[in-house]
Amino acid sequence: MKTSIEIGTDAAGQDVRIDVQELLATRLLVQGNSGSGKSHLLRRILEESAALVQQIVIDPEGDFVTLADAFSHVVINGGDYDEREIAAMGARIREHRASIVLSLESLDIEAQMTCAAAFLNALFDAPREHWFPALVVVDEAQMFAPSASGDVSDTVRRASLSAMTNLMCRGRKRGLAGAIATQRLAKLAKNVAAEASNFLMGRTFLDIDMARAADLLGMERRQAEAIRDLERGHFLGLGPAISRRPLAIRIGATRTATRMGTHSLMPLPVADGADMRSMLFAEEEAPAAPRAVAVEPEPEPVAAGELLERIAASEPLHADAAAPPVLDIVEAAAEAEEADAVVIATLQAMLDDPDSGFQSEAMLFQDFSVRCRMAKLRKVPLDLAAFRRRFALAKGGVFDPSEPRWRGALAVADRLPDDMVAPFLQIARAAMEGAPCPDDEALGRAYGSRSPGRIRRLIDYMEKQGAIVVRADFGGRRSIGIPELGLSTEAE
Repeated sequence: MKTSIEIGTDAAGQDVRIDVQELLATRLLVQGNSGSGKSHLLRRILEESAALVQQIVIDPEGDFVTLADAFSHVVINGGDYDEREIAAMGARIREHRASIVLSLESLDIEAQMTCAAAFLNALFDAPREHWFPALVVVDEAQMFAPSASGDVSDTVRRASLSAMTNLMCRGRKRGLAGAIATQRLAKLAKNVAAEASNFLMGRTFLDIDMARAADLLGMERRQAEAIRDLERGHFLGLGPAISRRPLAIRIGATRTATRMGTHSLMPLPVADGADMRSMLFAEEEAPAAPRAVAVEPEPEPVAAGELLERIAASEPLHADAAAPPVLDIVEAAAEAEEADAVVIATLQAMLDDPDSGFQSEAMLFQDFSVRCRMAKLRKVPLDLAAFRRRFALAKGGVFDPSEPRWRGALAVADRLPDDMVAPFLQIARAAMEGAPCPDDEALGRAYGSRSPGRIRRLIDYMEKQGAIVVRADFGGRRSIGIPELGLSTEAE
């Protein structure tokens, strides 16, 4: 059986091949700055080896979902499923040897790391009889195996790093061969990078990354400058699956491409200074009444059970099927109204938990998504950004922002940072109802902090922005006024 694939040509124009059988035993590390052609290289390897080995792609940016258009890959949108469902899919994938792309583009970084960790652990923990060979490609690996702590919690970072370490250090005996790509070696955990025996180094500019790349390639430090001079799509390769000596490689063309394409220059609009100024500073006109048009709805998320069945049958997600009927505009409006009612009820139920204000946005959004599916909505009605805004409004007591009575308060809140919207709206609501000023504990729950000092700084900041005015009487009772509304809370 033929086990080598062609990935490009060398300086003499000769074909350069990778031995896939050897690659499975010795793993691969790809490094290159953004724009150096890492994703193109991975796509070339995936396309050429698609008929030889099962492929599992961890795709944080959704770049590789187009593989399903030309090959039998199943696309899994990680944002549509919970941790238990993702783990079940990981186990089923190993059993049925299905090639898949796990797209994480709809998740924030912490949720991406949590989802990837659950998925990789399920692959790793598969029973021995399912230890078939599989090439596991992880793009932007520095996100999942960071060398230092970042903005994510230590618990999430440790779980993700442990899963990546298992893949690269212990995965070989279980048939899992890691092929990881990173923008910077300095950002990738050394325990993960050190387990690769094959290297493809693309263009990089920082001295520390060039020095590490030169060390891995067995080059002298003075030769490291060559890495800075590499063109886009050109790599230096070394390893038992590629070449015993550093080899310059120009990566060949691919049959598929990313959905986004590449950005290129385009002509600027033709307008003189006066016309451009009039367009920029023109008063906003009232929007024209929207025309009632029928729109094709977005594809619904595939239920976990159905996706598991497709994996078992090795059936691509994008199988030909009849297009869903176009919704009548009246039915679409009724569905939107039902979804909004579910959103309001779900937010109210979530806020019944007194600790909800102190949980991470990723966990809250996952909880929200599960509740919406339990309410039998065809798709989650809010993405993460929209959910973050609606949840902040709900913490401030505004469950339906379309109500006219909230218009003035929301206009003031729009000038404040997102994390201050909820405490401000609590104050505004008390002022509108003539109720006592919320105490520091209530404002802390809305702000997501139990620190009295942070609450005092929060109030000071809002006062400096002109959003509120704080008054204290001789008895130490506090009231807060909102100048733009002409209202004030009762003293408390």
